[in-house]
Amino acid sequence: MDEVEVVVAHSERVTVRVGEVFLKIDSDQTHLDVEVEAMELAPVPTPEVLWRKPSVLAIGRVPGRPVAKLGEPSTASPAAWAAAGAAVRAVHEAPLPSWPGETVEKIRSDLDQECAWLIDSGVLPEDLVSRNRRIAEAALRPWTPVFVHGDLQPSHVFVDGNEITGIIDWSEAAHGDALYDLATLTMGHPTHLPDVLAGYGAEVDLDLIRGWWSVRSLSAARWLLEHGFDPDAPGCEFDVLRSAR
Repeated sequence: MDEVEVVVAHSERVTVRVGEVFLKIDSDQTHLDVEVEAMELAPVPTPEVLWRKPSVLAIGRVPGRPVAKLGEPSTASPAAWAAAGAAVRAVHEAPLPSWPGETVEKIRSDLDQECAWLIDSGVLPEDLVSRNRRIAEAALRPWTPVFVHGDLQPSHVFVDGNEITGIIDWSEAAHGDALYDLATLTMGHPTHLPDVLAGYGAEVDLDLIRGWWSVRSLSAARWLLEHGFDPDAPGCEFDVLRSAR
């Protein structure tokens, strides 16, 4: 009999694997609704939806392995990273989903709250937070909305050799800035940014990518700490903030 593997578990979501089946249990049914509809819309390989019940989604396993994981060196080839960039471009060129995304004003307001918490709680030095808040401001400008994955960590992009076999975890998909997806994919793996952009096939302002690296790292820190994750692990969010220039 297959053992039950806990893939991720916190107060908002639990994902377990039994053999070739993943069960996603979410406290917010909206996340599962978005995930299913986004996978139907996405013009890239996604997991097969096996069945749904209230608060539970069963999906099939995606073959291959993640292109990378945050905090770990990537063993994927430059061609695999370029394929990931091409897949992201395909998503961004697809029709917009029916639901909106966050506004620039909302992102800025939330970011300021998180920066204040990081300083007041003593989690990070004020000068580090302030420097990254300045860098982040570059990304917080008007953009033309596209269909974004919304949480395109490299661990969510699966490859087999140089081929994309699937992109998982679409619960944050919405309207958004194309550069946010590119930044999320390459955060912690900046040496692979040129490969991703080669596959993406468009000119990109690197200051905006760096801005989104700072936005994501600052904004995620409190949630990660409160849910049992370590943003101060080598190569993770706090290292990204320390290396920002």
